[in-house]
Amino acid sequence: MEKGYPKLLKPILQQQEFNFNPLETIASIGRTSTYTTSSTNISDALDLTCILKAAQTISSCIELDALISSLTRIILENSGAKTCVLILPQEDTWQVRAITFIDQQSNSQTDVKTILESQLLDTCQDIPRKLINYVKNTRETVIIDNCKTNIPGVIGEYMLQHQPQSVLCTPIINQGHLLGILYLENQLNQGVFTSNRLQVINLLSSQAAIALENARLYQQAGQALQDLQQAQLQIVQSEKMSALGNLVAGVAHEMNNPLGFIAASLKQAKPTFTDVIEHLKLYEQKFPTPGDEILTHAEEIDLEYSLEDFPKMIDSMIIACDRLKNISTSLRTFSRADRDYKVPFNIHEGIDSTILILKHRLKANDSRPAIEIVTEYSKLPQVECFPGQLNQVFMNILANAIDALDESNIGRTFEDIKANLNRITITTFLKEKQVEVKIADNGQGMSESVKQKVFDHLFTTKSVGKGTGLGLAIAQSIVVEKHGGTLDVNSTPGVGAEFVITLPILV
Repeated sequence: MEKGYPKLLKPILQQQEFNFNPLETIASIGRTSTYTTSSTNISDALDLTCILKAAQTISSCIELDALISSLTRIILENSGAKTCVLILPQEDTWQVRAITFIDQQSNSQTDVKTILESQLLDTCQDIPRKLINYVKNTRETVIIDNCKTNIPGVIGEYMLQHQPQSVLCTPIINQGHLLGILYLENQLNQGVFTSNRLQVINLLSSQAAIALENARLYQQAGQALQDLQQAQLQIVQSEKMSALGNLVAGVAHEMNNPLGFIAASLKQAKPTFTDVIEHLKLYEQKFPTPGDEILTHAEEIDLEYSLEDFPKMIDSMIIACDRLKNISTSLRTFSRADRDYKVPFNIHEGIDSTILILKHRLKANDSRPAIEIVTEYSKLPQVECFPGQLNQVFMNILANAIDALDESNIGRTFEDIKANLNRITITTFLKEKQVEVKIADNGQGMSESVKQKVFDHLFTTKSVGKGTGLGLAIAQSIVVEKHGGTLDVNSTPGVGAEFVITLPILV
C-alpha cells in the first residue's frame, strides 16, 4: 500500500509527529525488550490494531477451557509458528493442556485444529520435555534455530527425531509467579521467531498471564460456590431428617406404651368377660325366677343385646390396636436413623411408610375428592442403601406430586375433579442389576424449560413461602451421590409428571 499509493497514505503518515514502533512501545509494558527500530509506517499501525484485538479477545475469556483454546490459536496466528503448545500446572504436576496446529489438507487448504486433552508433561511424547523443563526451572525464553544452541542438555530425543527448524519456548509469568509455559515450533522455516514477533508473543503472553490468573480465580470461586451449595444441601437435609425423624420417632415411642397396655388389657378382658357371661347363665339355670327387680333392670340395660355386642366391641378394639401398632411400625421405619454404612432395605416398606405419613394430605376436603394412590409393586430384592435418606427422597417427590395436583385443581369444580380423579401412581421394576421406582401424577406437568432446571439449587415454581427450591436438589444429591443411582424426570404439559429413580441392588 505504501509503494502503490504513497499520495493517499501521505496525510496519514504526516499526522505521526514522532518516530515510534507501536509494537515495541506496548510490548515494553508487559516485558522489557532490547529490540529497537526507527521505522514508522502504516503496516505497524495495522499490526498494532490486530494485536490489540487479539489481546482483547484473550482478556474477554473467563472460562479456562475457552481461554486455553483461544489463547493458543491467537498466538499461533500472530507468531509464525505451525504448532503451539500450552503447558499449565495442575496441583503438584505439570500438564499439557492444549496443542494447536496448522493442518495442511490435501486440497492445499489449511485448517487450524486444537486438541484439548490433559497429558502429563513427564509422559507426553509430542513436545521436547528437556527444553520445557529448562524453561520451567530458569524462567528464561529460549529460541533455537536448526536445532543448534549453546544451552547444554536441551536438545533431547524429540528435537533430534523431528528436527524443527524454528523453536521458541517462553514462560508465562504474572507478578513473579510462573503460571504456564508456551512452546512454539515451525518445522519448515528457520529464523521465524524474529525480535519483532518475539515482542508480539511477549505482549500476548503478558495478557495471557493475567487472563489465566483470572480464569483460575474464577474456577476456584465456582468450585467454592458449588461446595457451599452442597454443604447447604447437606445441612438442610440433615436438619430436616433430624427434626422429622425425632418427631416421628417420638410419636411412635409415646404411642407404644399406652398401646401396649390397651392391647394387653383387651386380651385379658375378653376371656374374663366370657367367664362372667357363663356365670350369669348358671344363675339363670339355678334361679329361673330371679324376681321383678332383676327382670326390670335386665330390660332397662338390654342385657341380651349387651351380652351379644360386647365381645364384638372388644374384637373391634383389638383390631384397632393392631392397626395402631402397624402405624407405629411404619413411623419407625420412616424415621429410622441411618448408620455410617449402607444396610439392606425393603423399598416397598419405605414407600408405604411415606404414604402413611402423607395420608392426611391425601384425604378428601371441601375442594376436591381424595387423591387416589395406585401402587404397582414388582417383586424386588433388598436394596443396600441409607433408608432414612431414601425415605426423604420419596417424601419430597410425593409431597411435590400432591402440591402439583392441588395446583392443577385451581379453577375446577368438585364434580369435574371427581370425574377425573387426582391420581399418583407408584410403580417398581427390577431391570438387570437395578431397581427402578416411578412416581407419576396426572397433574398439569411442566414445560421443557422448567424440566431442565427442576433439580437446580434454589429453583422452585412455588409461590413465596411455599417452596425453598432445595427438596429436589437434595433428593438428586441423595440418589446420585450417596447411592450411585439416577433421578430423572419425564413430563408432558397437561398430562402430568413422572420421576424415575434407579438404584443398584444388593449383590
